[in-house]
Amino acid sequence: MRKKTIEDYVELLYDLQKNKKLVHTNDIANALNIKPSSVTEIFIKLSNEGYLNYEKYSGVTLTKKGKKVAMDTKNKHNALKDFLILLGVDKKIAEKDACEMEHFLHPSTMNTVKKFVEVVRQCEITPYWLKRLKKYIKTGKLSNCPPELQDLCKKYS
Repeated sequence: MRKKTIEDYVELLYDLQKNKKLVHTNDIANALNIKPSSVTEIFIKLSNEGYLNYEKYSGVTLTKKGKKVAMDTKNKHNALKDFLILLGVDKKIAEKDACEMEHFLHPSTMNTVKKFVEVVRQCEITPYWLKRLKKYIKTGKLSNCPPELQDLCKKYS
């Protein structure tokens, strides 16, 4: 089974399982707008691969392995979404793009993105370069960095 499919399903199961003990075929079918029979096929495959506990007509729960994949995927998704929003991407687009990117980025790239978000979030004020980037995105005009900031950057480089 493809990594993207596994991650998408266990992440959705994780979200749905928070609100109740068991997740049923119809819960997933409704969330993804697909046939329940398609969900059943996926449940069987995910169960065979050790990601979930599945009993026909009873619903499913994630295994320890499934929860780990779901939480890892969710963490990647949130970091990517935050990263894109920091850059000035619209929240809905950032959400959609994060869903795709979370499956394909190299682990070292993902680690760098997470650290970038953490560093920027730790700043007490929004860094000037980030304000400048957002203004550039909004207006299409790149302003010059003020000389005093250039001097400051040179001093600390």
